[in-house]
Amino acid sequence: MNIPSTLASLIAFAVTLIGSAVADPAHTAGRKPLLVYILAGQSNMEGHAEVRVMDYMSEDPATAPLLAAMKDEDSRHRTIDDTWISFLTGENGRIDGGNREVYGQLTTGYGSQGGRDYSKPGRKIGPELAFGITLQQHLKQPILIIKAAWGGQSLYSDFRSPSSGPYEFNEANAKRFDTQEKKQKLREATGRRYRQMVEHVDAVLKDLKRVVPDYDEASGFQLAGFVWFQGFNDMVDRSTYPNRDQPGGFDRYAEWLANLIRDLRKDLEAPELPVVIGVMGVSGPLELVPDRYRSTHTEFRRAMAAPAILPEFEGTVAAVQTAPYWDVALGAIDTKREQMRSKAHSLRTKNSNHENADGSMTPEDIQRFMREYERTLFTKEERDLEQRAKSNAGYHYLGSAKTYSQIGQAFANAMLQLSKP
Repeated sequence: MNIPSTLASLIAFAVTLIGSAVADPAHTAGRKPLLVYILAGQSNMEGHAEVRVMDYMSEDPATAPLLAAMKDEDSRHRTIDDTWISFLTGENGRIDGGNREVYGQLTTGYGSQGGRDYSKPGRKIGPELAFGITLQQHLKQPILIIKAAWGGQSLYSDFRSPSSGPYEFNEANAKRFDTQEKKQKLREATGRRYRQMVEHVDAVLKDLKRVVPDYDEASGFQLAGFVWFQGFNDMVDRSTYPNRDQPGGFDRYAEWLANLIRDLRKDLEAPELPVVIGVMGVSGPLELVPDRYRSTHTEFRRAMAAPAILPEFEGTVAAVQTAPYWDVALGAIDTKREQMRSKAHSLRTKNSNHENADGSMTPEDIQRFMREYERTLFTKEERDLEQRAKSNAGYHYLGSAKTYSQIGQAFANAMLQLSKP
């Protein structure tokens, strides 16, 4: 059908107007910039909660709404609107530069990747999912999470930032680094993860459309915050912190963490970057920590939180205690598991080939004994709870999706408080 020339002209003019409106910056002025949050640390920032234990969150009114945001009524895993993630981590545990990235719209599976092929999200979650959900619910604007986390990494070495200088050898770690080869290897490793983190952030920011396909260049982006969740390797290191169970035993950790915050702000050219410190809380509240470890946990938690009270960081750095989110019921079950491990070790030692062993029990006898011991030690309710709620060890918060999600939510709420005008 032929359109009269006058009508055709009007349509062409209207199309031109529409095209101009789309391209005109005045029409994009109302759009909000992409908010970029950096999450960094070691295995607990990676996250070791298997997705199979997520449904346990429905049993607690405090976490049921988070689960509803993660999964729909048909148990399908949701993708979080306007929220993306780029996760840099190690490949198959390698530490020689074998890093891989997994990225996309935020959903389940951006926890520890466990040596998978990295072509899509895996089978675990960490704090990132609830962190992104909580921020999106409050801010309702484009969000990008850049996560850089590797298991088994320290602040004293791996994440050591430039201002902390080279690793300092001392009398306490002389046996640990007793050759020039070991010392040189440590020197080369020092600061490696810090550098990789900064380099990855820079690389993502230079090509945001790769990770965030509909990134609006006219609206731009804003570095909105940094979350640090690390510590286990430092907490258990006797050689770097020889007086770790004494007051002030972890003062160097507090010093190095403050340096990391200063250096990161300088390297990213973000002098007021809001920072949230996730204070290590494995084993839960201090009264639940075994006596022989309690002073060490006390001093380490104090050192982790210390930068938040420095005058120079007032109003821009906050410490979040993660111990309150420890699952006490699961922790009690884990304590019984430790009893079982101790009993089995005792029986194997007593009935070994050692000259002081009596050898009265065969390996089959020990297995039968341990099966009966387990039946008397655990109730059916405890075994059922363990199966549906726990997926990892105590140093990984028992692999509890409920715990990691509450921690991620707490990180987001603290970040929102820091970002208030």
